[in-house]
Amino acid sequence: MFDIATQLTDVVLQNASPAIPPTAGAALAVGLAALGAGYAERGIGAAAVGATAEDEDMFVRGLILTVLPETIVILALVVVFLV
Repeated sequence: MFDIATQLTDVVLQNASPAIPPTAGAALAVGLAALGAGYAERGIGAAAVGATAEDEDMFVRGLILTVLPETIVILALVVVFLV
């Protein structure tokens, strides 16, 4: 059993090139992070508008919670500059 596993790892590790180039991986990271942030902001924005309509003091809290998912995209942009 272990002989098959070692042979398989030798075959897999023989080609050391990555499956996705680093620039494509960075672009994928930013795109998926932006998609996730947009999906999160959809629900948060609707709730923030509803809360603000009920009580005007909730505006600042709603604004902060609406902007919070954008930090994910900013961190994804850091990945682009590191690659």
